[in-house]
Amino acid sequence: MYKVGELAALFNISADTLRFYEKNGILKASDRSSSGYRLYTEADKDRLDFILNAKSAGFTLGEISELLVIEVNKDQRTCRDTKVLIDHKLSHVQEKIQELQRIEKALKSLSDSCVGDSTSALYCTILESLESKKI
Repeated sequence: MYKVGELAALFNISADTLRFYEKNGILKASDRSSSGYRLYTEADKDRLDFILNAKSAGFTLGEISELLVIEVNKDQRTCRDTKVLIDHKLSHVQEKIQELQRIEKALKSLSDSCVGDSTSALYCTILESLESKKI
């Protein structure tokens, strides 16, 4: 059994992070000590590892919760269930990348339009472009 601080240290996260996961229903201490400390088992440690791996892949807490439902009920779920979640996330990430590329292009254009010298901002080409919505 691991106490909060011990489990957190294994994963280089804070005890508050564990409490946050518990508050949000994706991790629960298996037991409490006689003095009220949360106690975690090896299974809880494995679940936390799953959560942190999913988080590092960019999943939100809600999405991680959905993945955990599949993980816990593997015998009643299919690979398709998981793939649908992954493909939806992938599509969302690709849309974000396209949006960021559009923003990058607009910012690059604004930056390239300006010499960046000590000329008064009254004549700033960046501000003029933003005012006239020519981005």
